[in-house]
Amino acid sequence: MENQKESWHSMPIDEILKKLNTTEDGLSDKEAEERLKKYGYNELNNKKRKTILELIWKEIVDPMILILIGASLLSFILNEWVEGFVILFIVFVNTIISVVQERKAEASIEALKNMSAPSARVFRQGEDSLISSKEIVVGDIVILEAGGMVPADIRLIESANLKVQEASLTGESVPVEKDADEEVKKDSPLGDRTNMVYTSSLITYGRATGVVVATGMNTEVGNIADMLNEEDDFDTPLKRKLTKVGKTLSIVGAIVCVLIFSIGLLYKRPILPLFMTAISLAISIIPEGLPATATIVMALGVKRMAKENALVRKLPAVETLGSSTVICSDKTGTLTQNKMKVTVLAVEPDIKSNIIKNVKELNDEEKKDYEELVLSGALCNDASLDPDKKDAILGDPTEGALIFLAEDDFNLNQEGLEEKYPREYEKPFDSDRKMMTTVNNIDGKFIAYTKGAVDEMLELCTKIMTPSGEREITNEDKEKILEMSTKMSSMALRTLGFAKKMLDKVPEDEDENIEYDLCFIGMCGMIDPPRPEVMESIKTCKSAGIRTVMITGDHLITATTIAKELGIYEEGNNSLSGDELDKMTDEELDKVVSNTTVYARVSPKHKLRIIQSLKRTGEVAAMTGDRSK
Repeated sequence: MENQKESWHSMPIDEILKKLNTTEDGLSDKEAEERLKKYGYNELNNKKRKTILELIWKEIVDPMILILIGASLLSFILNEWVEGFVILFIVFVNTIISVVQERKAEASIEALKNMSAPSARVFRQGEDSLISSKEIVVGDIVILEAGGMVPADIRLIESANLKVQEASLTGESVPVEKDADEEVKKDSPLGDRTNMVYTSSLITYGRATGVVVATGMNTEVGNIADMLNEEDDFDTPLKRKLTKVGKTLSIVGAIVCVLIFSIGLLYKRPILPLFMTAISLAISIIPEGLPATATIVMALGVKRMAKENALVRKLPAVETLGSSTVICSDKTGTLTQNKMKVTVLAVEPDIKSNIIKNVKELNDEEKKDYEELVLSGALCNDASLDPDKKDAILGDPTEGALIFLAEDDFNLNQEGLEEKYPREYEKPFDSDRKMMTTVNNIDGKFIAYTKGAVDEMLELCTKIMTPSGEREITNEDKEKILEMSTKMSSMALRTLGFAKKMLDKVPEDEDENIEYDLCFIGMCGMIDPPRPEVMESIKTCKSAGIRTVMITGDHLITATTIAKELGIYEEGNNSLSGDELDKMTDEELDKVVSNTTVYARVSPKHKLRIIQSLKRTGEVAAMTGDRSK
């Protein structure tokens, strides 16, 4: 029954319920109990942690350490007690540092395996019940609400204004709009499955009900845990060289020992003193301080990286960073500021001339033409500035961008505006309407401000605002507005349109329709801009012979635009999406991986494929800013 290969996102709900042998009223207690016994608890399997003795044994069987142990034993045989104990002490220190580091890192990595909701609301026998999330089974009907965590992989049955943060899977921290009625193609990548929600995702807005299609290790997060549970031992360049040195020294020591002993026999020297001399020379070849020195240096590197909030599980990984030829980086929050920002504006004169105005290039006189647009964005807004964190937003990042526009670029304080122009009525955002409306008291006049998708809003507009006042909107105006919207979208900008309407009085009925006969004000385009310091870092990497690759869950156009701005994507480079990766064999990927600098709409399994391909083609990859692993 639990089959992660099923394309649940592309099936009709009726077919899914039939396939899972359940109904919208949920399972019976008896059926749920039987399924729980058959398929197990909804939890991730933990890989058996190595015991302290196993970790110590792993360090001891290293070729270089074995040579040192052999050297210490021979030192004891030759009555070189001090040297023997010094070598054993070095082995002890080397082992302790390595074991302690791996134990500390393992404790942090366990956090991924604990990313699950403690309890969940489900329908059992047609009644709303609260159960432990680990008792959820495939076929359960789950109720999802804002602020809660998704307890399993779920196909939505009903949804209302649902937004979900899927950073643990896609790496993108901006909440995703979900819609139970959305038709999704079978080959759609994980980030585009808008009728599905996945384990460990956070419900940031709205509500929904859905049917559980996968639990435990069969979920998408379970697939990530599986990857973490796989054998992850690796040899770094330094480790390989130390092993090679150890083997070489062993061979040289044995040859020297045999050679000295043979020469001594030819000269008829006493056998026992001759044997001791040969052994002493062999031991003198062993650089007993080398492993300890390498371990201590790497431990200092780990400590230094920990101060920068970088977790290193295995000591040799520190050295690998110094050998990297490729850095694979996430986009949102790593290369970008993780803060949506309005960069361009357009009102009637701009739309007429098809010219997009950059916010930063506007002078004080020009800004007056955009004040009504900025005011509508600040008032028709449910977000607010976080009083505890500078430049942080409480609420939707898109609405936060409109607040930053008013505050930073137009010196309009949102709190002050809300006090001066109080909200008298609101019609919340709805995923069907794709817009929201507020009615504010502007100096005794009731004005409705509407913001939303440009194409949806245009159908409701009968007027357009110009520098000389309102006039009737024409079909040519609408065509130019849509052309401007498409132009902004091609620049990887998220677009929003704004409109207004004068009202005689505040609506009394909360369901009253006031979104008609609107006057179009203008539109804006926003994007999560690059971090200022990143461009210089990428230049530094290039000068050091290190190639930077962007791997993101965001859309290809957005990713490529940011990559071009940062200098990651240049003329002649390739870009690939997750669905294109799925269609490629490993051999085909190996042919293009060295010239591909942008991977978009990818899932955790894609990231693993990319890293493995880079390794096969002889490149050493370091992963940064990756939330999913």
